[in-house]
Amino acid sequence: MRLFAVLMLGMTVPGCAEELPRITRTYQNRLERIENPQPLVADYPEFFEPIQEEAHFSAPAIVDDDAADLHVRAWRFSYNARGIIEMPNHLRAKETAVIMVHPWAIDDSWGWKSPEPNGVADFCTPRKNELAAKHTKQVIDPLLKRLRNHAAFVMYSLPGPADPIRTQVYRSFKKTPTAEERVVGEKQLRQTLAAYKYQGEPLLEQLPLNPDLPVRDYFKQFPGLDAGDRYNGAGFWKLPIPVSTSVTVDPQDVVIYDAEGYPPLRDFLKKNGVRHVLLTGYATDMCLCRTTAGYENLSKDFNVVIVADATLGTFAANITPRFAANASISYASLNQLITQVSWIELESEKKP
Repeated sequence: MRLFAVLMLGMTVPGCAEELPRITRTYQNRLERIENPQPLVADYPEFFEPIQEEAHFSAPAIVDDDAADLHVRAWRFSYNARGIIEMPNHLRAKETAVIMVHPWAIDDSWGWKSPEPNGVADFCTPRKNELAAKHTKQVIDPLLKRLRNHAAFVMYSLPGPADPIRTQVYRSFKKTPTAEERVVGEKQLRQTLAAYKYQGEPLLEQLPLNPDLPVRDYFKQFPGLDAGDRYNGAGFWKLPIPVSTSVTVDPQDVVIYDAEGYPPLRDFLKKNGVRHVLLTGYATDMCLCRTTAGYENLSKDFNVVIVADATLGTFAANITPRFAANASISYASLNQLITQVSWIELESEKKP
């Protein structure tokens, strides 16, 4: 099958205060059928159920930078094309940021813990948080280490504002702390987290129900997810959340604070000449799409590629995230480019 169309892609000059139009590029949207396509995102079956679709097509590169040194094969799904479309992409690494959404340090050695007996945070139970930490260590952290010295930035988004404690621990848009400041900040952060009681109330034992609408009243009083003061305790969400200890944080890595909003992130990236974003982190169906550093924001201003197996979807009512991650990425692929860890290759890694 061949599909010919012309897409006029408006380009801009990175780093300019006002985006000036470049010469428009004409993209030849040629689709070539791929025979016997292999399942996608199949390298980590413990965390991700592979993507399988009958029809796959190849297409020309979307991103094709001069002097590219970072090669990212990607795909998307199109109902109109009746299948998955795969294409190469050739990026300049120094114009690429690698962003990890919400690597929360929950239930790890920092001391920020799921409140007992019923408090919820991140993936909402200690066991699920443990699995997410394992995924971070096995899948995401090695990718960050591999790209760190080549990409423009490795970045992490965290809830809350750029508070005085965490800005001593992590580099932010406005400040790079000294080694001495980091020591002081880490001590204050651990003390602050250790001082909290992490204790909430037990489950309600009695629920008054309207005889005509008992189901409504039941869920109103006993929802599937209540992360408020009743079960987490007052002040839990005001604590300064660190980056997970499953991540090897470098002093030059940058933390994004959600409460600052998207414009400061956008402006920081553009000021530093970033045009491309490789997006990783948690949770695929929620934070990865809708928070400050989510793809709904970033894809308005940057060439975003989601690294599918470096994400996890929320997996309520399941012991595994495999199917939730598959469903979330499948839906995102309607309007986003998707890649996987093994499809990201630096020029220096190519075999002669």
